[in-house]
Amino acid sequence: RVLSLELNKDRDVERVHTSGINTLDIEPVEGRYMLSGGSDGVIVLYDLENLSRKPSYTCKALCSVGRSHPNVHRFSVETVQWYPHDTGMFTSSSFDKTLKIWDTNTLELADVFHFEGTVYSHHMSPIATKHCLVAVGTKSPKVQLCDLKSGSCSHILQGHTQEVLAVSWSPRHEYVLATASADSRVKLWDVRRASGCLTTLDQHNGEKSKASSEAVSTAHNGRVNGLCYTNDGLHLLTIGTDDRMRLWNSSTGENTLVNYGKVCNASRKGLKFTISYGCNPEFAFVPYGSAIAVYAIFKGELITMLKGHYSTVNCCVFQPNFQELYSCCKACNILAWIPALREPVPDDVSEKSLPQQYLNPAYEDAWSSSDNEG
Repeated sequence: RVLSLELNKDRDVERVHTSGINTLDIEPVEGRYMLSGGSDGVIVLYDLENLSRKPSYTCKALCSVGRSHPNVHRFSVETVQWYPHDTGMFTSSSFDKTLKIWDTNTLELADVFHFEGTVYSHHMSPIATKHCLVAVGTKSPKVQLCDLKSGSCSHILQGHTQEVLAVSWSPRHEYVLATASADSRVKLWDVRRASGCLTTLDQHNGEKSKASSEAVSTAHNGRVNGLCYTNDGLHLLTIGTDDRMRLWNSSTGENTLVNYGKVCNASRKGLKFTISYGCNPEFAFVPYGSAIAVYAIFKGELITMLKGHYSTVNCCVFQPNFQELYSCCKACNILAWIPALREPVPDDVSEKSLPQQYLNPAYEDAWSSSDNEG
C-alpha cells in the first residue's frame, strides 16, 4: 500500500489557511482529527472522515484559532501536537516564544508557557504514563521540560551549545528523549538522571583519527534539524543541513551507516518528516523541495518522489489506520496521498487507458480473479 501512494484526486482538504502551513498532526486515538499550524499563527482542526459517504469529498475544517481569536499565536506556529491519550487537548508552539495548551472543545487556553527565545519544536511522549512532560527546543541551547501537571518548567537539560531545532521522545522508553541542535549534535537523555545525557551520537562510531581537530562527537557536519524514531523505538533517523540522513541504533547509539545518498535540506528551522507505521519494511517520508522523497529506511533506497505540491513542502504526517499520508506546504494547501490499490477499476474503462499502476503485476493481489486476466 505504501509503495502505491498517489495523490488522491477525490479528496480535498478544505482551504482555510491564507498563508503557508508549517505543521500537521493526526491524533493517535482514532486517527480521525488533524491539526494544522500556519505561518500567520492560525491553527485549524479538520475531520478526515468521509461523512458524506460519497467517493469525492472534502475533509471539513471543524474549527480554527483564527487571527481574531484573543489567544492566537502572534507569529508562525512551528509545531502542533495532540495530547496522545485523548482528543480533548492539544498543544502548539510558535516563534512568539510560547507553548500553548488548548482545550479542544472550547478552543480556550488551558495553560501557556513562556520562553526567552523562539520555539522551534516541542513533543509529548506518546507512551508516558508516569509523567506529563513536554520537551521544548528553543533558540537557547538548554532543552526545557514543561510539566503539564504542575504548570511549571520542571527542569532543564544542559549540554548543547547552540539552538535546539528538534526534540522527540522515544516511543519505547518513556523517560528517554532525543534532541537535535544547530551545534551538529544529537543527544539522548534520560530525564530522571541528574546529569541527564545518556549519549551523544557520533557519526564515526568512535573511529575518528587521533589527528582530527574535532574532539567532540557530531552526528552531522551541519545543523541537525530533523529527528524521527521508528515506531518500535529501536532506531532513530536524523537529518542535517549537510544533506545527509543517518539511521542510528537508539540503544547503542551506533551509526548503522545506511547510505541514503544526498538528501537536500536547506531548511533554516526544524524539518518535519515522518516514518510509516505498521509496514514491513518501514519507509521514511521526507520533504524534498516541492516533493516528498520516500526512502526504504534499512536499505537506504530512494523508492519514489511524490509530486503534487507547487511550493516547498514543510511537513508530512502518516495515518497508520489506512496507510495514508498528508502533507502541507508554503502555498496554503494540504494534500492527501492514498494507496492506489483501494480504488476498484471501473468496468467501462479499457485496460489501455489505465494508469500504469493498475497493470504493474507487483501491485496486483494474487487472489484477484478479474475477468480480463490472461
